[in-house]
Amino acid sequence: MDSVKKKVLVIGVIGADVHAVGNKILYHAFTEAGFDVVNLGVMVSQEEYIAAAIESNADAIVVSSLYGQGELDCRGMRQKCDEAGLKGIPLLVGGNIVIGKQKFEDVEKRFKDMGFDRAFPPNTTPETTIEALRELLHMDGDAQ
Repeated sequence: MDSVKKKVLVIGVIGADVHAVGNKILYHAFTEAGFDVVNLGVMVSQEEYIAAAIESNADAIVVSSLYGQGELDCRGMRQKCDEAGLKGIPLLVGGNIVIGKQKFEDVEKRFKDMGFDRAFPPNTTPETTIEALRELLHMDGDAQ
């Protein structure tokens, strides 16, 4: 039987952030959508995401941040992924990823310049992220 291997996601809340509720919501939404999810929980370092991605042979890394320091916490992550042998792995980030009211187009551009494939504003639905993952991972919409 040639069963389709589930796509593996590594998720967690980066830096010194302890906001766990959104992380739990994403974990359940991604699991229900058919992903195999490695949930690192809160206060995750870049190195922990990368080690987990290597260990689980992950297809993508999804970073959450709610305390406003996401921009600082995410700097250099693409380069570290590349150096660790994860060149080209999709990197997604979302939540309250910067301090203060800033135009999201500007924020998104800064994260894309840092090597993230997608950046999502606060209150993005899990469905929006799942759609982006399916697109980035070249999955058919009907493949459950």
